[in-house]
Amino acid sequence: MRPLRLAVLAACLLGIPAGVGAFTFVYAKGYSYLSTDPRTCLNCHIMSPQYDAWLKSGHRHTAICVECHLPHGGIAKWVAKADQGFRHSVAFTLQNFHEPIKIAPRDREIVRVNCVRCHEALVHAVAGSSTGQELDCLHCHAAAGHGAGD
Repeated sequence: MRPLRLAVLAACLLGIPAGVGAFTFVYAKGYSYLSTDPRTCLNCHIMSPQYDAWLKSGHRHTAICVECHLPHGGIAKWVAKADQGFRHSVAFTLQNFHEPIKIAPRDREIVRVNCVRCHEALVHAVAGSSTGQELDCLHCHAAAGHGAGD
């Protein structure tokens, strides 16, 4: 194969996916997912009720989305962010999601850990007297962070 044809082929094989990826990243506001801005959740129309409820909640003044929905720090935060982003992208692109939106078990566990971390002084007595089961804050406080009554 001639060097010019090989260069054109390589440019197409690399350029077309890179172009489509860049377009998709800009069109889908991919850069916004690197921030902690709660308005990022509005990129998906299905998240509007959760965002609006958060605006009315007592948590709005003390916690933003990532503080509840991602691990607190380190590499785990970025791994979870990438995992959630990939799963959400696939679900919304393929229109394969539960409506109303429902938290996945592994994401619920992240929220549970963050509830206990932030409210440790309040839940210490309850968590200490547990029957060996992990404290599930969302069992009683399912609307916490997303409701006017939280």
